[in-house]
Amino acid sequence: MAATTILQRGAITVSDYRCTAGPDDRPFAEAHACHSIAYVRKGSFGCRSRGQDHELVAGSILIGHPGDEYTCHHEHHGCGDECLAFLLAPEMVETIGDNRDIWQRGSVAPLAELMVLGELAQAAAEGRSDIALDEIGHSLTARFVELVSGQSRKPLQAGARDRRRAVEAALWIDAHAAEPIDLDGAAKQTGLSPFHFLRLFAQVLGVTPHQYLLRSRLRHAARLLAEEERAITDIAYEVGFGDLSNFVRSFHRAAGVSPRGFRQASRGNRKILQDRLAVH
Repeated sequence: MAATTILQRGAITVSDYRCTAGPDDRPFAEAHACHSIAYVRKGSFGCRSRGQDHELVAGSILIGHPGDEYTCHHEHHGCGDECLAFLLAPEMVETIGDNRDIWQRGSVAPLAELMVLGELAQAAAEGRSDIALDEIGHSLTARFVELVSGQSRKPLQAGARDRRRAVEAALWIDAHAAEPIDLDGAAKQTGLSPFHFLRLFAQVLGVTPHQYLLRSRLRHAARLLAEEERAITDIAYEVGFGDLSNFVRSFHRAAGVSPRGFRQASRGNRKILQDRLAVH
């Protein structure tokens, strides 16, 4: 099995697992190192854990509990599967819900509420979403705990102090948008756990912290494109994008035109704006 770590934060690590084993391959016992949920995005496989057999297909979720042994196989399945796994730190599980009955049930059947979040996580992993992968990991884990426990989380009631925290965090993100910022780092500014900070920020401001960060960078970029003649690559790096292709893709998705087209429009090229309006 090939495993690739695609994100590593204090509270969450995300790995891409790709298995090419088939029915004739001999299974072997493994043990979960931490709490985890693995979204099966493709293929299928079987798993035996705590004396129970589980058959997982696309959309299912394999659950991991620290120290529990499990054996995966393809006895009743074709060759191969692909999973997006979220490995969770103890403090994150304690915050969201650490009931042993939830984490030792082995698997969850394909549920629409989790499948849509799993696909959103895959889109984030591939750079096709402006929601950060650690943010969707928190949301997927919280929704998983709610569905398995049967207990919905109470709606967040943000008081004046909480709302001020969210606003101050947004101002901090905007002021430091050109710097590397992740969910853990932004949460530390408020003294909240990443999970509670994510809920509060989204509730008060209507966007996630990463969405606000990305849009702050795009706002700064749009201003520089309109006011200055510097190379687009230089502007992309200055506002905080790590590579030009990501900047161009994100800017086009937001503005409907490329950074170059936006610059031309800001210089009075009405045809670009007319073409843009005609499309919509």
